[in-house]
Amino acid sequence: MDVEQIFRRNADWVRAHLAKDPAYFDKMSQGQTPEFLYIGCADSRVTAEGLMGLKPGDAFIHRNIANLVSAMDLGAMSSIEYAVTHLKVQHVVVCGHYNCGGVQAAMRAADMGVLNPWLRQIRDVYRIHQDELDAIEDDSARYDRLVELNVQEQCVNVIKTSAVQEAWLRDHKIQVHGWVFNMRNGELIDLKIDFPTILNRIMRIYRLAPT
Repeated sequence: MDVEQIFRRNADWVRAHLAKDPAYFDKMSQGQTPEFLYIGCADSRVTAEGLMGLKPGDAFIHRNIANLVSAMDLGAMSSIEYAVTHLKVQHVVVCGHYNCGGVQAAMRAADMGVLNPWLRQIRDVYRIHQDELDAIEDDSARYDRLVELNVQEQCVNVIKTSAVQEAWLRDHKIQVHGWVFNMRNGELIDLKIDFPTILNRIMRIYRLAPT
């Protein structure tokens, strides 16, 4: 693609928005009040606004390889802290997707260089759920299930954070969701994460917020 085409498309985009609302960019520049924090994969085929049907300003977004939530990742931790504590989002979404290259790479016996410690977190998810995954004979079905379990475990990691614990104890309004995007048919799948039950189960070990 010609890079100059991007700037032409940008100009067209600006004109289209101003035609609908001359104050569109003035309003946008005044601040953000998103309801969602979306933690997703950096895969170029998966865009939060597109699959959720949202417009700019509706979601605060953090993306990385395989939608991981690591306590050692200051980017992810900062995004959660800022979105939950300062922007007061009411929903935290971890969204994975089938055909995830990161999940597939984690299941290959190959040296991925600097990616090794990152992908090891997905391998840890496999280890935790090894009995269930090893019982799935079809490779594609096993990969799909690992995608789902990875989302589930990253939701648990979100719940472990002090920002989410404090928000829950403050007013019980915040919710944590685990979703999977099926790019084969466009469907968004809700894994039905039971946030209060998970929080109560792990609180004895991971309690960070004072009661």
